[in-house]
Amino acid sequence: MAESSDLHIVILAAGQGTRMKSARPKVLHEVMGTTMVEHVLGTAGSLGPTTVTVIVGHKADVVRAGLAHVPDLHFCLQEPQLGTAHALQQAEKVLAGKTGTVILLSGDVPLLRRETLQRLLASHRSSRAAATVVTSVVDQPYGYGRIVRRDGQLVAIVEERDASPVERQIHEINSGIYAFDLNPLFDALRGIAAQNAQGEYYLTDLVGIYARRNLVVETLVLDGFQEIRGINSRSDLAEVSRIVRQTKNEELMAAGVTLIDPATTYIASEVEIGADTVIHPGVVIEGHSRVGQACEIQAHVRIVDSDIADRVAINSFCLIVGARIAQGAAVGPFAHLRPETVIGQGAKVGNFVELKKTTLGPGSKANHLSYLGDTTVGANANIGAGTITCNYDGKHKHATVIEDGAFIGSDTQLVAPVRIGQGAVVGAGTTVREDVPAGALAVSAGKQRNIDGWVERKRGAAKP
Repeated sequence: MAESSDLHIVILAAGQGTRMKSARPKVLHEVMGTTMVEHVLGTAGSLGPTTVTVIVGHKADVVRAGLAHVPDLHFCLQEPQLGTAHALQQAEKVLAGKTGTVILLSGDVPLLRRETLQRLLASHRSSRAAATVVTSVVDQPYGYGRIVRRDGQLVAIVEERDASPVERQIHEINSGIYAFDLNPLFDALRGIAAQNAQGEYYLTDLVGIYARRNLVVETLVLDGFQEIRGINSRSDLAEVSRIVRQTKNEELMAAGVTLIDPATTYIASEVEIGADTVIHPGVVIEGHSRVGQACEIQAHVRIVDSDIADRVAINSFCLIVGARIAQGAAVGPFAHLRPETVIGQGAKVGNFVELKKTTLGPGSKANHLSYLGDTTVGANANIGAGTITCNYDGKHKHATVIEDGAFIGSDTQLVAPVRIGQGAVVGAGTTVREDVPAGALAVSAGKQRNIDGWVERKRGAAKP
């Protein structure tokens, strides 16, 4: 349920981010598996706004494409990019005729918390302000706009490049996060001039315009700087990612998950892990993954967008992407589960086994050096070492079916499409090109022939 029927969110995401030195738009760089702008969208969306507008500019089409999966977004193009006031003006086409409160956010500030936005909204409305600015007092204010006060009241926000030596000694900074009453906003924006070192239209000039119009401007001073920290460089990105990772790890440990070495454990924000699961060093869990209770994930495993049930063992050096693993199964070491793979209850996937779009039924085993692609394996089947499903004929993929209780001998090639019947046995070294009936034995090699004395004769022939 929406918290406010007249709340509007505008997110600035038009900048190039030159200090990132990247061909990718800055706001699409990822913080622990999620783009920084999606972190901002998630926090803002939790307030239940009526509209959410993203201001795009540099590589606008790329940003739009990167957010195409997010529903109900409005995009407004800022071209050219002439400053923050000019950016906000572009949202008028979405917000014209509407009333209420606008919260302005930056797409490169991913640590902002929902609770802070709730405080901002409550403070702004209770003070009946035309604008409320989020500020913070920091030890090192370099690079940020300074909050200039007179008798405790905000009188100006001065950007770093335009600040005097005295103003640069101020430690209260502008976060770039605002709440605005929508009614006077766009008319006031049109009154801003580009009279600064950058030749840009600064949103901070609204403070002076509102003062001349006798409109109230308030501030919300945050205790800490961390959550309003912007990302402007690769170094910033690494540091913010570390903060997000540490926060997530602490939440998991508080909920009963054992992280043997949190400093080397990378778990994305949306991942769910059950109590009594043990995570070893070097593990990476990304996307919308879920891990159940009492699992053990050993060192250097990567899991992406996968669902793992309770009491599953994932041994070292496995890659698991888009898979589902049922209760009590075991995987690895050195296994690769590719998308649409399903591992049944109590099943086992061993070392150097690769499964692609394959279902391995309950209690079945593929323990060594095998590839199963586009395959359905029933319950309690055994796949011998070196088994390969030949699922691709150069143009099309084909399916293999191995029914319950079948036994596939080592070094077998199953040339799809093919079906191995219930309880059938395929002898070692067999190439299976036709269906094997239930309960049958399939072999393709000829009878073994032993040549007595061959080794001795060969050795004799080799003597001078």
